[in-house]
Amino acid sequence: MAYEELKKIIDESENIVFLGGAGVSTESNIPDFRSEKGLYNAVNKYGYSPEHLLSHTFFVKNTELFFDYYKNNLIYKDAKPNKAHTALAELEKKGKLKAIVTQNIDNLHQLAGSKNVFELHGSVYRNYCVKCRQFYDVDFVLEAEKVPYCEKCGALVKPDVVLYEEGLDDYVWSSACKYIMNADVLIVGGTSLVVYPAAGLINYYKGNKLVLINKSDTVYDKRANLVIHESIGDVLSKVV
Repeated sequence: MAYEELKKIIDESENIVFLGGAGVSTESNIPDFRSEKGLYNAVNKYGYSPEHLLSHTFFVKNTELFFDYYKNNLIYKDAKPNKAHTALAELEKKGKLKAIVTQNIDNLHQLAGSKNVFELHGSVYRNYCVKCRQFYDVDFVLEAEKVPYCEKCGALVKPDVVLYEEGLDDYVWSSACKYIMNADVLIVGGTSLVVYPAAGLINYYKGNKLVLINKSDTVYDKRANLVIHESIGDVLSKVV
């Protein structure tokens, strides 16, 4: 019944926005570093929580340890788009999906063919020199012996990823807000909606077709017009 309802919502709309979280990527075998297992592994190996290891302060003060954790826990070059990514790319191709707003940093939406993607937390595939802004790809960071330094000026190269204590990119945030405010349908998937400010984006939606697809309950379930507690990939692949 829920699948039929979602299919009807999608069929009747030409202005859908998708807001996605870590659950979209875990179906591509990218582990969620915020999970219990992620927390255990970080504390067990490094002595700090993932939030501490991925903070701006830690990046500045413990750069070598930061990159050791970052390279081993946030970059998954072999990951491939899953059924959710493919279905969303298909919806965009049909002209129904206007934007994807993602908390993920893995580039999988783009690999699946999606064009209008707003990455709230940046991307591991972009890296910049903190001084001269020279661009470096993900391989440059991975191949650096410990810490990547700019070949042009010798300064530190930083991933274009929003660390804890850092603000989101103004353009990406305002664009995400605009698309969600103007959306006819907002589909939220693979997120427990507890990480802010990203979770707060749901409050910008003014419509009456809020769809939540997540394996577990969220604090916004009661506000949604349709809630499906199943795999985001399974659901979207069946209805698109």
